[in-house]
Amino acid sequence: MLAAILFDLDGTIVNTDPIHYRAWQEMLLNYSIEIDETFYKSRISARLNLEIVKDILPQLSAAEGQKLADEKEALFRELAPHLELLSGFSELLAWTETHQLKRALITNAPRFNAEYMLKVLGIKEVFHTVVLADDCIAGKPDPAPYQVALNKLGITAGEAIALEDSPSGIRSAVGADIRTIGIASTHDPQVLQEVGAFMAIPDFTDLQLWTLLNSLIEPNLSAIAPLVNRTP
Repeated sequence: MLAAILFDLDGTIVNTDPIHYRAWQEMLLNYSIEIDETFYKSRISARLNLEIVKDILPQLSAAEGQKLADEKEALFRELAPHLELLSGFSELLAWTETHQLKRALITNAPRFNAEYMLKVLGIKEVFHTVVLADDCIAGKPDPAPYQVALNKLGITAGEAIALEDSPSGIRSAVGADIRTIGIASTHDPQVLQEVGAFMAIPDFTDLQLWTLLNSLIEPNLSAIAPLVNRTP
C-alpha cells in the first residue's frame, strides 16, 4: 500500500535546468570555457557543485572551487525570481492530502537554493521532511538521501514512490529500492527508463501516473483523477 511520495526538486517540481545552464555558461566563460546543452547534460546536470568544479576546473583549490560554486548559485537565484510549478503538481499535492500520504523532498540543491525555490514556489510548508545532500554522507546518485528520507518518514521502500527527472536521481532512488517514475522534463524518457525508472512521463498530468497512483490507493477504483481528461 502506498504511504508516501518522494519528490526531487530541480527538474521534477520545477524545471530549473534552463536557468542553471545559463548560470553555468556565464560562470565558465570567466575561465574561457564555452559549453553547449550536450556538455551541460553530460557533465553538469544533477551533479553536486564541488564534483562539477573538480571535474571541469581541476586546477582550482578547494576554497576557489567553493567560491565559484557559491557565486554560481547566487547568480542562479538572481536569474530565477519567477519559477513555476511543473504542470499537475498542485493537483498531485491535493491528491496526497486527500489520501493522507506523506510527502518528502530529496534534493542535491544547495540549502540556500532549496529554501529560495520553495519560498518562490509557495510550497515551503507542504513536505513532512526535506532531505538535502549537505545533510547526508553522500548526495545523489548515492542512495543515502533516499534512505534518510525513508527513515525520517518511518516507512519502508516498498511503501513509497519516487519522482525524479535525472539519471543521477533515479539511480539514487532505485539504489534505495524505491519504485521510481521518471519525469522527462530535461532528459529523454528512454534514458530515464534505461537507468531504472519503471515509467517515464512528461509531467504530473499524465494518464499513466494517475492510473497507477489510484490503483495503489484503491486497486478497484474505477474513477480516476479529473486531470487525466485534460487535453494537452
